[in-house]
Amino acid sequence: MGKYGEAAVHATGFLASQIDCPNEAWRKAVSEVFPESVSSQKKSCPKSAYLGLCEAGVIAGVPKGDYTRSTDNKRYALEAMSILVSSPVLATDHKTLWSKTSGADKKHNGQMDVVTSLWLAGLLVNSTVG
Repeated sequence: MGKYGEAAVHATGFLASQIDCPNEAWRKAVSEVFPESVSSQKKSCPKSAYLGLCEAGVIAGVPKGDYTRSTDNKRYALEAMSILVSSPVLATDHKTLWSKTSGADKKHNGQMDVVTSLWLAGLLVNSTVG
């Protein structure tokens, strides 16, 4: 599990126990995972992927809501989750999962780490997202 995946799992734990807002839970998680790097704490792609999953109501215990303005990172995360439903082996292959998700010639920027870490931790639900 990479650092942004670790942050996603921690943020979900915070939402289950002490924080009501996904944005606040993410901020707390990244501040703990990246205590010395403000730029890593502010990185928007993994944050938007996480908040997009929250917004869709596919993270266990997190209600649907309006949590992000991102469209691309939310879409990447939801597509990756849908792909994992039929090809769970890709949870350990970020590069292939990203290429099947993005359809673009660019590198993932933490989004796949968020999705696969939540997947492997059993924190994704409603796997029939559309």
